[in-house]
Amino acid sequence: MSRIGKKPVPVPSGVTATINGRMIEVKGPKGQLSLELNDNVSAEINEGGISVQPVNKSQTARAMWGMSRTLVQNLVTGVSQGFERKLDITGVGYRAQVQGSNLQLALGYSHDVVYPIPAGIEIRCPKPTEIYISGIDRQVVGQVAANIREYRGPEPYKGKGIRYAGEFIVRKEGKKK
Repeated sequence: MSRIGKKPVPVPSGVTATINGRMIEVKGPKGQLSLELNDNVSAEINEGGISVQPVNKSQTARAMWGMSRTLVQNLVTGVSQGFERKLDITGVGYRAQVQGSNLQLALGYSHDVVYPIPAGIEIRCPKPTEIYISGIDRQVVGQVAANIREYRGPEPYKGKGIRYAGEFIVRKEGKKK
């Protein structure tokens, strides 16, 4: 039995949710998101919130149960609070800045890397070595953070590169004489 799937998703005030067949639409102060549920689960709106149930007792339905409930929770959290990821840049001369609708990164290459900011995502750089990525869709925020990190991932010898805030990089010793 899924411990996560059993709990209903609470819908805070200011957020409205509607279910049309397999589609769940959630509207809130930050925007609107929708999700098409898997065929193995069904959802309904109760007084406790949105509850997700498996259609049958098959292994696939039980596997989709907890995941579908978490996806619905991400919709509700996204339209009410939003999501944010922080990236830290480490390295001499490595920096970032937002110019219009692009993120310009100086990462030690012969040229600056220009990353176009997708629609629905807000990127800000309060310091040249910090990047804050925020939006209402958790999957898109995480994917944008992963794409930016991919330009110069942290290397194990000096730790230079772009890393998630709080990420621990296992350091290597390097050459010995």
